[in-house]
Amino acid sequence: MKKHLKGFFLSLGIIFMLSACNNEKITTMENNTFNNATSEQLSGIRKALDAYIEAAVKGDSKIAEPVFTSNATISHIENGTLISLPIQALFDYYNNDCPQAASYHITVCNVSDDVAIVAIDSDFGGTRFDDMFSMVKDGEDWKIVSKIFRIK
Repeated sequence: MKKHLKGFFLSLGIIFMLSACNNEKITTMENNTFNNATSEQLSGIRKALDAYIEAAVKGDSKIAEPVFTSNATISHIENGTLISLPIQALFDYYNNDCPQAASYHITVCNVSDDVAIVAIDSDFGGTRFDDMFSMVKDGEDWKIVSKIFRIK
């Protein structure tokens, strides 16, 4: 009888663990991780990232401006030195060095209610980047607070 109860409780524990794991919102596909992102959140985040890319394709910073906070920054390391600039530097890039082919895909999207950390692989005019964004939900829209990047 003790053996059967022990087996029952072990089975019950395994079932509990499996059901707990199935309730988590973690999806991993082709090395992409979406942690706690609902489809609605992911859709809003993609809307902001699409505008970020479309601005380069069309060479028009006005497309991207609404998806960044007014005090957003862009940062990277150049020759061993941290460069951190107001987001206007990115807007100037769009207006002066674009239009050009651009694309991206999300590699990581970690969401906690109304904040998110998102990483993408992007390509601007044949140059590939690792881009990472801090994002917040402002009303109904997701906005980029900061962008950091490195050239691959």
